Amino acid sequence: MQTLANWDGGPGPWILFFPLIWAAVVIGVVTLLRRTGWRGRRRGGPWRPAADENSPLAVLGRRFAAGEIDEDEYWRRSSVLNEEFGRTKGGAE
Repeated sequence: MQTLANWDGGPGPWILFFPLIWAAVVIGVVTLLRRTGWRGRRRGGPWRPAADENSPLAVLGRRFAAGEIDEDEYWRRSSVLNEEFGRTKGGAE
């Protein structure tokens, strides 16, 4: 305690606050980026729209949810649409 009271021109106890200030700045920047638009690579983020609402797969899903088609018809049609419009196009899966 005596050394803190008699400051002799060195950096002093305030040097301990600089790492805390930098940590607060980094945490603040990361928080700001995550809340504004840093999520652009995720599906449905602000820079990348979600799946097209008028795509054939989306229309089929809405018809199934509304009860217009049964489960067997849904799976049969979705397998055909997935081959043409879905993820399996291009040999990805």
